[in-house]
Amino acid sequence: MRTRLYSLDELNDIPGTTVFTALRSRQAYHLHKFCMSLMEPGNRDQFRLGERAYLDKFRMSDAQKQAVVDRDFNQLIELGGNIYFLVKLSNTDGWSTQKAVGSMTDMTPDEYAAMMRAGGRPIKGNRSIRGKN
Repeated sequence: MRTRLYSLDELNDIPGTTVFTALRSRQAYHLHKFCMSLMEPGNRDQFRLGERAYLDKFRMSDAQKQAVVDRDFNQLIELGGNIYFLVKLSNTDGWSTQKAVGSMTDMTPDEYAAMMRAGGRPIKGNRSIRGKN
């Protein structure tokens, strides 16, 4: 059985999906360094005491810093962030995974959980941005 390989163009056609590429990784290098710094309790404390001052220690773009302050995970992903790094930010805030992921869908944690228990997003309308369902 052969495995079909998909082009990035095809993968970028999936609604709500941002493909993490080497380019995005380079774009978010300093954002990821910030996220990894939150592994240390003392750094989490410093961040909580003064988010902007702490963020200024990292060579992130202004848009990345603002998205951190806003906890706009969709924007952070658009700016190159990888969810495996970004979860350190939501954990710092004491968010459950359900709350973090729910925030990315404009749903409450309970609405998100109910959607997932019901089978997730419907396939219709969620297969192609270009309309090739």
